[in-house]
Amino acid sequence: QVQLVESGGELVQAGGSLRLSCAASSRTFTNMRWFRQAPGKDREFVASISGSGTSTSYADSVKGRFTISRDNAKNTLYLQMNSLKPEDTAVYYCNTLNSWGQGTQVTVSS
Repeated sequence: QVQLVESGGELVQAGGSLRLSCAASSRTFTNMRWFRQAPGKDREFVASISGSGTSTSYADSVKGRFTISRDNAKNTLYLQMNSLKPEDTAVYYCNTLNSWGQGTQVTVSS
């Protein structure tokens, strides 16, 4: 089972940008996804990308602000987040098949 490790989360002001990374322990050409979970809420889908990186999809709440990408040569998944809002505050997780990372905290201050 592939191991996933997220990084890049931090405290940022509203309107700012962050790039999250998710490093996989081995090469994977499966679909990969970002999810997030805010305090007191269920984990929700954010974005997904196909194994080749040519197909992506986004939750309506982040469409036009977030961009998912991957570098298969580096076994790494990314999430570029722009125009951040306080409601984007959450722990962000990457996922592929049955593997989940430990999450990285993103906090957006107003």
